Amino acid sequence: MKEKILIISRVFFPRLTPRAHRATELAKELARQGHEVTLCAVLGKYDYSEFEQKNHIKVHDLGKSKYEWICSDKENLPLSLWRKGVIFLLRRWLEFPAILVGLRTAKYLKSSERYDRMITIAVPYPIHWGATYAMRHYEYLKGMKWISDCGDPYMLNPLGTPPFYFKWVEKWWCRTTDYIAVPTEAALDGYYPEFRNKIRVIPQGFIFDDSLLAPYSKNPVSTFAYSGMVYPQKRDPRPFLDFLSQWNQDFRFIVYTNKPAMFQPYQKMLGNKLELRTYVPREQLLYELSKMDFLVNIRNESAVQAPSKLIDYYLTHRPILEITSQFEEKDTFMEFVNGDYHHQKTIDHPEQFNIVNVAQRFLEL
Repeated sequence: MKEKILIISRVFFPRLTPRAHRATELAKELARQGHEVTLCAVLGKYDYSEFEQKNHIKVHDLGKSKYEWICSDKENLPLSLWRKGVIFLLRRWLEFPAILVGLRTAKYLKSSERYDRMITIAVPYPIHWGATYAMRHYEYLKGMKWISDCGDPYMLNPLGTPPFYFKWVEKWWCRTTDYIAVPTEAALDGYYPEFRNKIRVIPQGFIFDDSLLAPYSKNPVSTFAYSGMVYPQKRDPRPFLDFLSQWNQDFRFIVYTNKPAMFQPYQKMLGNKLELRTYVPREQLLYELSKMDFLVNIRNESAVQAPSKLIDYYLTHRPILEITSQFEEKDTFMEFVNGDYHHQKTIDHPEQFNIVNVAQRFLEL
């Protein structure tokens, strides 16, 4: 049955982040399956006329404030020094300026049309909070099925706990939403036990299309790549880079990241063996990664989080070397360099990540 579906996300295309990808691909697939889809986000200067026409999606602007720098454009918005100071003072204690996205979410829903199904996508979590206020205060929204999609947990996130009083805000939201969608089974531990009956595991969705790949042939020197965020001690590349700095062999390590600071100190030691690249559109990334001899994944120290890049890695058909932040896998690394991939990381039930199946999971709720 055809449904009217509203998706609210802070960002989507052309922003290059996992949550932007989640919103974009989900909206496109739901529209492809014949549903009437509206996608609401913080827009920038990008012209969505062609996107709307090609994908049969209505795009609405959630609006932005003078304190926000994140929008759906690839580039962040400039902020004055004093505004950065205000954000610094209020960010942790009031979820500022993300709380402003939540306020605008509630305002948007107050005057929006009626939908059969709403999907709100965090981060930031205030999007869920704004929708909670609207669902509790605007009578015409009653009966609309609401799914809250979460990449990472909030209060029980091991990477950092918000102030204690947000516990009541989170429980207020959990009591109101119909379902909470999380990407992995392990993520259930990131939410309060009394609400786990509302949680459904719906993985990140990807287009399975081998036409995006380059024909592979072994590189003249061992060539491997990493793509994604890094964090000190949590997803830390430095022990691996320390090893590479002492390894007296020729190689190329290519890194795609928008946080190069942890890699830059090693550039002088490694020279052209280490190549830092900025994020590129996903289609281009898959093409480039498919040329590598193998790909490197740094395992999350947290069990409640799983990097979505593993599925992109899988789609390149290249072997995946998974290492810890302590880099205790030196022997396995040497196996990979010598073309022995029997210890490669495998992906269980890959079809669950196909965007066609992911969209269907949302519709089945």
